[in-house]
Amino acid sequence: MSGFLLAGCSVVGKRSADEPSFTLQKKDGVFEVRHYGRTVYAETVVDGAYAKTSGVAFSRLAGYIFGKNRAKQKIPMTAPVLQEPVSLKIPMTAPVLQEKKGDGWLMSFVMPDGSRLETLPEPLDPAVKLREAEGRSVAVIGYAGLHSEKNIRKYAGLLKEWIGKKGYRAISEPRAASYDPPWTIPFLRRNEVQIDVE
Repeated sequence: MSGFLLAGCSVVGKRSADEPSFTLQKKDGVFEVRHYGRTVYAETVVDGAYAKTSGVAFSRLAGYIFGKNRAKQKIPMTAPVLQEPVSLKIPMTAPVLQEKKGDGWLMSFVMPDGSRLETLPEPLDPAVKLREAEGRSVAVIGYAGLHSEKNIRKYAGLLKEWIGKKGYRAISEPRAASYDPPWTIPFLRRNEVQIDVE
């Protein structure tokens, strides 16, 4: 897995992984509203607390993009890695059907710009699913430091408050976006909390 991490950044934490393209709709200090186009994700759900699920989820998704798929195809790493709490899981094919299975965390890797479900290789691990999302507007708050569950709750609260003050309506739960590997010095880390809005 260390080779995978190094593909997206250097040992000193410099980011080099591609990021999904977006149009900046609003900038207000640490807050932004961005519009992302159609995006494809590789996702997996792991039951349990945030701190205990990240490694398992990351390994599954890393396996997929490093060739654990029917085509044995390698897929370039992108940033950020997304995580969000879920009580509903097991996404199926479109329309997305979900079955309640317990509490856990959903981790998503953003597939490279231009990816489509029909052109991406099928995951060999049944716990890894591919999902395509329509274009959407996303409110974002950025911060440095650790991406702990406590910080996610704190910044999600600040973002929700800002969304309400600016007249937007939240249409998703908050999700964490991590741009750096775990060994990056905390004050140099780029983290975000994101909420879809309209």
